[in-house]
Amino acid sequence: MNEINDVCCSSDNERKSHHSDKMKGSLISRLNRIEGQIRGVKAMIERDTYCDDVLNQIAAIQSALNGVGKLLLEGHMKSCVVERIQAGENEVIDELLITVNKLMK
Repeated sequence: MNEINDVCCSSDNERKSHHSDKMKGSLISRLNRIEGQIRGVKAMIERDTYCDDVLNQIAAIQSALNGVGKLLLEGHMKSCVVERIQAGENEVIDELLITVNKLMK
């Protein structure tokens, strides 16, 4: 995952990530595939496909979403979190822990 060259910026009322073009392309590509998989599951249900087959596809979608989350989390930790800690904003650790807990549900 050497695609991580992101920069996080924050102002008083807005926080943003600025992902590299390569990272954005990778994330969008992954999300487009996931979107197609979801449409496929919908079609499977409409065709009364065997439940086990549908459930296996759902598991694949969840795994793919986890991959997107891991990629974003890595970039966030290597850029935003590090920058905020260096700026003395240690509350970012609590924010990160909440986010990780949500991802692990």
